[in-house]
Amino acid sequence: MAVTSNWCRCTSCHAGYGFRDNNFDFNNDEKIDCLVCHDTTGTYKKFPTDCGYPPYKEKLFAGKKRFKAVNLKLVAQKVGHSTRESCGKCHFYSGGGDGVKRGDMDSTLTNPSKDIDVHMDSKGLNFSCTKCHTTFSHDIDGRKYRRPPEGKRHLALPKDDGHRIRCESCHGTFPHKYSKLNHHTDRVACVTCHIPAYARAMPTNIWWDWSSAGKFTPDHKPIIKKDKFGKPAYHSKKGTMKWGKNLMPAYEWFNGKMEYTLVTDKKEPQNGIIYLNRPLGSSEDPDSRIYPFKLHRGKQPYDPINKTMIIPKLFGKKGSGAFWAEYDWKKAAQAGMKAAGVPFSGELQFVETYYYLPLAHMIPPKKDAVACSECHRSNGSRLAKIKGVYMPRRDRFELLDKTGWFLTVLSLAVVLIHGFARILITSKDK
Repeated sequence: MAVTSNWCRCTSCHAGYGFRDNNFDFNNDEKIDCLVCHDTTGTYKKFPTDCGYPPYKEKLFAGKKRFKAVNLKLVAQKVGHSTRESCGKCHFYSGGGDGVKRGDMDSTLTNPSKDIDVHMDSKGLNFSCTKCHTTFSHDIDGRKYRRPPEGKRHLALPKDDGHRIRCESCHGTFPHKYSKLNHHTDRVACVTCHIPAYARAMPTNIWWDWSSAGKFTPDHKPIIKKDKFGKPAYHSKKGTMKWGKNLMPAYEWFNGKMEYTLVTDKKEPQNGIIYLNRPLGSSEDPDSRIYPFKLHRGKQPYDPINKTMIIPKLFGKKGSGAFWAEYDWKKAAQAGMKAAGVPFSGELQFVETYYYLPLAHMIPPKKDAVACSECHRSNGSRLAKIKGVYMPRRDRFELLDKTGWFLTVLSLAVVLIHGFARILITSKDK
């Protein structure tokens, strides 16, 4: 699932004005939508299917939701710094709804309490997004690509001009009172302990099976079933979904870079799974630390002949091949792959996919941090799947254990023998 061929629906968030096909000119300054980030009135909105443009006159979306015309004169007179609300217009609602995609970002961050996020607490520190996502010439820190421009990563107090994307930039590398906790910081990311759960405010999507989409009632009306959270458990347009709240993260070694599967990459399923992205890192990599992720699972279309993921065309009119217009996966695949300029064999099947999303937001107070015993335990350790490191109580080295018990028993025996000897000697003296 991608922007390609679904242009005008997806580009209501993705960059610029008039992003309606792959000929969009990213070097044209007149195509940059400055207002979407710098509006302070809260009235500037994109129309969901208009290729990135706001509504210049009152319009209906899907025949139901009414969008009023944006007062551009008012908005232009009220431009200012970006806010959590302006950033959240896209990031809180990514994936198609509030909290759907990320799991650590949703609309509660617009005006959060301290229990939700100690940094963005609206009655406390009240950080904006750019307090940590430092920005120079609109180059925003925090994106994770295969080879990102790293920039400076020195310690930088908020008054400085350095990059501040890492916790250590403000908190330093020895932030705890107790030295034993500080010994963890070289191999365990701060957020590993300080994000005990994600989707703590709103439910997030954890399973999305596109293969089941396209079912209707006998009179061809869409089927929509809701779960206990009021979220769609099944939707004719989108298939079967699962949602969760207060979920334990997945943990992986991570050096800050991600490897992504491109549409041209040939991929064989591993144990029936294709990884759409993967955190890079290992226990041998000195730049890697144990890091928390939301692991999203789903079923998506795959070309078993060319061994590539399929980008289907979802959004469009009848006759365009769009799935939401004709509900034919092969037509949607043909149209989508043609738009992407990638061959399609004509064969289609669905494969299970994994996608990792790094967690970095919604930091609760330190009293709610992960307890030592949640990782350092023999059964049910949070880090049970982490390899390449010895963890006391989680791991066992049999020879060492036997040696330790032998020395313990031996010490006890020596103490008992010594004690009895003293008793005997004392009694003889009497």
